[in-house]
Amino acid sequence: MASSMRSLMSDPSRYLRSFRVFLAKSTEHQCMQEFVERQLPGVLASIGHGKPAINVLSVGGGAGEIDLQILSAVQARYPGVTINNEVVEPSAEQILKYKERVAATSNLENVKFTWHKETAYEYESRMNAEKNSKKWDFIHMIQMLYYVKDVPATIQYFHSLLEAQAKLLIIVVSENSGWETLWKKYGSSLPLDDLCTYVSSADIKRMLDSAGLKYQLHELPSDMDITCCFTEGDKDGELLLDFLTETLDFSKTAPPELKHQIMEELKKPGCSEKRNGKVLFNNNLSAIVIEP
Repeated sequence: MASSMRSLMSDPSRYLRSFRVFLAKSTEHQCMQEFVERQLPGVLASIGHGKPAINVLSVGGGAGEIDLQILSAVQARYPGVTINNEVVEPSAEQILKYKERVAATSNLENVKFTWHKETAYEYESRMNAEKNSKKWDFIHMIQMLYYVKDVPATIQYFHSLLEAQAKLLIIVVSENSGWETLWKKYGSSLPLDDLCTYVSSADIKRMLDSAGLKYQLHELPSDMDITCCFTEGDKDGELLLDFLTETLDFSKTAPPELKHQIMEELKKPGCSEKRNGKVLFNNNLSAIVIEP
């Protein structure tokens, strides 16, 4: 690995810029929205029977786009019931955007929001220090397990906080996605540091099976238009390449041979398909619903 390559997570503002380009170019949120509308009501059917309040924990809630859709689904299933929604999110900028989004959204009168600016690990450490073992009716961890040091321990900890009829929802990239192909082949050549680990649904399933946990799996088809990545000097393309490789300024700092190999790989059927003159990266996700 060239010494000049650094993890994208080492520059939080560039990470957020690249993440926003990723959201704009992909159907990430649309496919999650479809899951929330179609499958989630069935998942939520057991969580709040006869309860005066429903406790929801969002781990890595980001700017709240998907969180608010989830809360809307909970409200629809349990009209009028108080919802205590706590959010664990390490980025102050994302929390600010989340609060702005809440302020601009109607019909949230029965939802109480609490934000914790901390990582999943910091939340766990604080709860343990306070000897607080608060239980939850619904916990969701969406696209955030790449950024924890010990994935099995993190899942086990949050699973231990579930009420009897509760559910834990994890969304990660699918083992059938271009991410799996790209990262399995080139992950060891990229500067992951301790800030990002590569996990897909295959890894999560192995962890859950070895822990003896029961779960259901839903595949969420998604793609991302990466055509701009192949135009030299395209700003969005450079940010997307940073996001795909988790590398800060990948275009400028990657060794030429590695850059060439990855650019070629991104065009291959294992990662992408060509449609209407565009290169569409396979961004499929898996939603994993875990029982208490």
